[in-house]
Amino acid sequence: MAETYDLIVIGAGPVGENVADYARKQGVSCVIVESELVGGECSYWACMPSKALLRPGAALRAAQHVGGAREAATGRLDAAAVLARRDAQVSDYDDGGQVAWLQSAGIDLVRGFGRIDGPKRVVVTAVDGGETVLEARHAVAVCTGSAAAVPPIDGLAEAEPWTSREATAATAVPESLIVIGGGVVGSEMATAYTDLGATVTVLARGGLLSGMEPFAGELVADALRGRGADVRTGVGVTAVHRGDGGVTATLDDGSEVTAAEVLVATGRTPRTAGLGLESVGLTDGDWLTVDDTMLVDAGTNADDPWLYAVGDVNHRALLTHQGKYQARAAGRVIAARSAGEGADTGPWTRFTATADHAAVPQVTFTDPEASSVGLTEDAARKAGTKVRTAEYDLAAVAGASVYDDEYVGRAKLVIDDERDVVVGATFVGPDTGEMLQAATIAVVGEVPIDRLWHAVPAYPTVSEVWLRLLETDGRA
Repeated sequence: MAETYDLIVIGAGPVGENVADYARKQGVSCVIVESELVGGECSYWACMPSKALLRPGAALRAAQHVGGAREAATGRLDAAAVLARRDAQVSDYDDGGQVAWLQSAGIDLVRGFGRIDGPKRVVVTAVDGGETVLEARHAVAVCTGSAAAVPPIDGLAEAEPWTSREATAATAVPESLIVIGGGVVGSEMATAYTDLGATVTVLARGGLLSGMEPFAGELVADALRGRGADVRTGVGVTAVHRGDGGVTATLDDGSEVTAAEVLVATGRTPRTAGLGLESVGLTDGDWLTVDDTMLVDAGTNADDPWLYAVGDVNHRALLTHQGKYQARAAGRVIAARSAGEGADTGPWTRFTATADHAAVPQVTFTDPEASSVGLTEDAARKAGTKVRTAEYDLAAVAGASVYDDEYVGRAKLVIDDERDVVVGATFVGPDTGEMLQAATIAVVGEVPIDRLWHAVPAYPTVSEVWLRLLETDGRA
């Protein structure tokens, strides 16, 4: 006998929780299916534990850069204490608190692996093999996220590499670590493990943080090298072998690097394998393409819109905050449609998710932090936008002087020359993540440059760079 709900959500990470929560607030009955820990990747193996590992090193360096404090901050990080703090941040991998929140929100939980078995039908297989059949009156939302991709490098899979999960959940700091990949995960974990005392080698086929303005990756690479990491860009890995002496990576120039562990951080793959997509005419293991209401773009939804894909799994913007943004939109739209309202007309149109097209904010918690929103200059030009740019040395802003004499940073605005609005912003420097929301509002709100002149930054703060960037632009 099937259990029936208005909405079935597969995946209880932050995205699934928000879809269910926003729908439930509108009176929709919800059940959420989870095969691991309620709270998902972000809570236990990504955002939260990685930041717990990174923060102690950032705090120590901040103290060491200020006269009067540096004299007191003379030691190294206590690695065991850092790992214990990480464990506390992830509630010792216990999801009891998250389960209690679901209960308080009126959302049911079924533990097990959920598999779509035809339209609006989900079969959940528990650890003991027992099955629960769920049927949805209105919608099923796939919120299963993504997993680390392991590229087909000779011997890599057999070498049992770390992925982001093993790196954030490690119980001890290895003596040495090879990081394959120069993206967000690779750069952040190289920073964390260098701080924790490991000898780190980064191997990146391109530069670091290649999706951002070039100076972002260059400043991060310089900082890592300054703290003792070996950062090699423009190199490829052709083979990996684990032996008694550790893990050896062979590079495309024939040289070798050996370390105790190897972390592969070269991208993500959708968690849709075995999800039963073929039962509704989709391809098993694929990313799911959606419209701005997160409705899956497929024939299965042609006459009766019921299947949604929210968060990483739709490949629009693989970031927790963007997934939660999509989830808020999807939850409201699902509630509107389940109530017979038109989600494509009237007041519900304001809840469609459009900000992940060209206004995505992101902070990479390296040191210096690399923060950006919107388009890079290169991306804007490729999109056919006529742009102009303004750049400024953050160290030259008066507010940077409070950080003492070792402040390094840079800022850049990308401006649509025809509309005279900011379409992209990048800030690299200590604590620039806290500056990013102002830029996000400017981009999303399409604030004209002549109005930004009247947004007066407080003195002396690093945010005064906004004034210096406008002066550099000189158009208003």
